[in-house]
Amino acid sequence: MRTAKFQIGQIVKHRLFPFRGVIFDVDPTFSNTEEWWEAIPEEIRPIKDQPFYHLLAENEETSYVAYVSEQNLLIDETGDAVSHPQVEDLFRGLENGHYVLRQSQTN
Repeated sequence: MRTAKFQIGQIVKHRLFPFRGVIFDVDPTFSNTEEWWEAIPEEIRPIKDQPFYHLLAENEETSYVAYVSEQNLLIDETGDAVSHPQVEDLFRGLENGHYVLRQSQTN
């Protein structure tokens, strides 16, 4: 098993498509549905044996949650904050270009 290249709180962009986001979770290997994977055109379909990242993503039109393979991510070097409406729910702020995860509350 490989070590993830990117970390929770890191701002990244997609290698092929015009969106960016902040990582809020990492799967060591593919952990989505077979239908989701098969819906990706075969010529750009990622391999499953690599880390996959959950992003609070945004493009010019909307915000959403994305699931992206490591091979399709690059570091976003704009220095811009992510304006996804859930950022404040998961992170306490942006420090040195990296979002800091909130401490989880347990009962």
